[in-house]
Amino acid sequence: MPGLPTDNEAQTLLIDADDTLWENNIYFERAIAGFISFLNHHEYSPEQVREVLNEVEAECILSHGYGLHSFAHALVQTFERLAVEPLTPALHETINGFAHAIAEHPVEIIQGVTETLQYLAERHRLIVMTKGVVTEQAGKIERSGLGKYFSAVEIVSEKDVPAYRSIITKHALPCDSTWMIGNSPKSDVNPALAAGINAVFVPHGNTWVLEHEEVAEPQPPSRLLVVETFPGLRDHF
Repeated sequence: MPGLPTDNEAQTLLIDADDTLWENNIYFERAIAGFISFLNHHEYSPEQVREVLNEVEAECILSHGYGLHSFAHALVQTFERLAVEPLTPALHETINGFAHAIAEHPVEIIQGVTETLQYLAERHRLIVMTKGVVTEQAGKIERSGLGKYFSAVEIVSEKDVPAYRSIITKHALPCDSTWMIGNSPKSDVNPALAAGINAVFVPHGNTWVLEHEEVAEPQPPSRLLVVETFPGLRDHF
C-alpha cells in the first residue's frame, strides 16, 4: 500500500490496551446485563435503562474519570434515578458488586496479540498508551505479561489531542513515523490524526458504546490504516 512503512523502516507504535491487547468491554457488558436484570424495571425496557446508564456514565467520567470506581458510581446513580425503592446499604453493596466483580477476571489476551507484539518489538519501538486509573491499568499490564515488549507505558486520564501532543513531545516522536494503534475511533484514531501522527484502526466487535465515533479522514501528511485483526499489523510493519 503506497505511503505505508516498508520492512526496513523503524517506526514508533503507540498501542492501546483495553480491547486492543486484551478483552475488556465484554466484562462491563456482562455486569451491565446483570445490573439491568437486577433492577427489573417495570416501566423502562432494558434498552431504555441502558440509555439512561449511558448518560450517567458520561456524566461520571467527567467527575470520576474512567475505571471501576467511576462505573460503580454510574450504576448506583442509575439505580437512584430509576428505582422506586430507596437505596439501602444492602442494595448499594449489591450494585457495587456488579462493578467490582470485573476486577476478578483474569486478563484475557486477544488471539494473536502476544506473537504479534514479539514480532513488532524486534522491528519497532512500542509504547503502551492507555487511559484510565493508573493502578488499574498498570495492574492489567503487569498481569498480562506483555510489558516486556514495550519500551514505555503511558497511562493518561483522557486520550485527546493535548494528551497525544504531550506524549509526542515527551518521547521526541517524529510524526511521520509514529502510529497510534487501537480499536476506538474516539480515543485512538481521531485524536491521533488530529495531533498530526498516523493511526491504525483495529475494529473490535464489542467496543464500548461511548467510544463510538465516525472514523475521521486523515489530513496529509497523516495516514490511516485499517486492519481487521491485531495480527494483521504484521503485513504492514
